[in-house]
Amino acid sequence: MIDFHTHTLLSDGELLPLELARRAKVKGYTILGISDHVDVTTIEHVAASILKLSQKVEYHEGIKVIPGVEITHSPARLVGEMIALARKLGIHYVVVHGETIVEPVEEGTNRAAIEAKVDILAHPGLITEEDVIRAKEQGVLLEISARKGHSLTNGHVAELAKKVGAKLIFDTDSHSPSDLVDDEKALKISRGAGLSREDFSQMQRNAFELVKKITNGVI
Repeated sequence: MIDFHTHTLLSDGELLPLELARRAKVKGYTILGISDHVDVTTIEHVAASILKLSQKVEYHEGIKVIPGVEITHSPARLVGEMIALARKLGIHYVVVHGETIVEPVEEGTNRAAIEAKVDILAHPGLITEEDVIRAKEQGVLLEISARKGHSLTNGHVAELAKKVGAKLIFDTDSHSPSDLVDDEKALKISRGAGLSREDFSQMQRNAFELVKKITNGVI
């Protein structure tokens, strides 16, 4: 299992980063991305904390941890600037909190994230076909989410992505130990979105391709 969207005590999660990693390892994870929420007021100190993990990515034997951030509820006009700042600070990958239907995310956030070539657009809600096409062109991964609420539009995202050939990724958006899932549960959630077993396998391959990209193939 590869999961790029999780949260710790550095934002609104329940666990320390290394406890999350340990629990994920026991659940069957091989690669864990930690992407705590940030905005313009917190990005520097969250990045400085999570980047301590980049000095030795394998703390617990059998699982590798990759430091990221999730840009959350940023004004759409600032999303590109925030993505650039995160990368300048040395963050390995960037997630943007997309236009989920269960939160008042500013309209235009999806488009701004895609145009800035974010790595992952999380829970993009009722994303337009035009934006899905642009995500394909820009190489942006669109998330199928295990998170309650955010998962309500998984079927919409999956349908459009398959229609135009955009790439998908499965993430849990974990905030607590109970949010972590094993491969079997992840497959069931994907099937619930109208995706096949092969589609799920492809999402994991897409995740591994991102791993190779952001680690220069050394992980």
